[in-house]
Amino acid sequence: MSKCVVLGITGSIAAYKSAEIVSRLKKQGVDVRCILTRAGAEFITPLTLETLSGAPVVTDMFHRETPWEVEHISLAKGADVFLVAPASANFVGKLANGIADDMLTTTAMATKAQIVIAPAMNTGMLTSPAYMHNVEVLKSRGCVFIEPDAGMLACGDVGRGRLCEPGHIVSYVVQLLNVQQDLLGKTILVTAGPTIERIDPVRYITNRSTGKMGFAIANAAANRGASVTLISGTKADLVLHSGVKRIDITSSEDMYDAVSKEFDACDYLIMAAAPADFTPKVQAEQKIKKLGRSELCIEFVATKDILAAMGARKRDHQLIMGFAAETENIEENALLKLERKNVDFIAANDVMGTSTGFGVDTNSVMLYYRGGRKRASGLMTKAELSNWLLDSMIEHLR
Repeated sequence: MSKCVVLGITGSIAAYKSAEIVSRLKKQGVDVRCILTRAGAEFITPLTLETLSGAPVVTDMFHRETPWEVEHISLAKGADVFLVAPASANFVGKLANGIADDMLTTTAMATKAQIVIAPAMNTGMLTSPAYMHNVEVLKSRGCVFIEPDAGMLACGDVGRGRLCEPGHIVSYVVQLLNVQQDLLGKTILVTAGPTIERIDPVRYITNRSTGKMGFAIANAAANRGASVTLISGTKADLVLHSGVKRIDITSSEDMYDAVSKEFDACDYLIMAAAPADFTPKVQAEQKIKKLGRSELCIEFVATKDILAAMGARKRDHQLIMGFAAETENIEENALLKLERKNVDFIAANDVMGTSTGFGVDTNSVMLYYRGGRKRASGLMTKAELSNWLLDSMIEHLR
């Protein structure tokens, strides 16, 4: 039996992208039912969505052209995921404040499915206190937000507010529809993103990690029933499953402390973060002035090796996966890391690649196992790769 996504489309110039969302979901074998608001119908026609979805599009609370069921209740009950894309500030405000005055808000109020909201609006609206308050209210109720991208907006402004790319939205929704619950009862600790090592109150060093891989792994594990804690060095507002416990850190020392505290309670540790290998030996209390200097020398010291420290503490029931972001000699460096840090797996990838480096939504790894085995993932989205890595860990246990 196929899964059902109820897709709400509100009044936004980005409504035309909902056609691609429907098409992509259908190609994944998902049943899509569309609810189009009156304002949304000004930007895209019901006929377009009906042709792509193969199902009637609901536009009115009181029309009599559909079967006898109470429409909003049948849609609410039938949804496995309730997606609103694009979502306007008006819709977010109504849902946050319990206003149900059209088919979309009424159905959203009635559903027990996971609600996923992909906003699209002007930057000024996106950053307004009223909108941000409404978002926090909905997040506290378990709604997930897929944050908009930055770029040129339809109004001519430049900034955040563009609907997130349909491929990313669909990838996340398909991940939510994954019915595998093979990680029920497991506790998984995941790290993500960079660390920041302070030089003085103004300056710091960091790296290009965005946290996308770690967040994708945390989401995949939570969808499969695991109890997940994510220790994040990125402050980016990436999509995160509402059931994941998030711990934000800043420095490599912070990450070491947080991982060390959570490690003994976990079954799996997946270190997808990129903690700094070195930190300034002395952190200046005041801003370092130029004062005619032609150069500045900063002495660095090694940070604590988090992966090696947890490898030394690992007990028989625990599995540890590390990542090796390499630019050369990938296999040699990965195998050395696997042995030296006493972990079970190393997922190595070439960060110089345009499709596998930092900040992109795809990745490809070679997974090295303790004992000599290795497997290539091939190029996948980070959401797909997350499940591939989890499958590999579960298969290894079996």
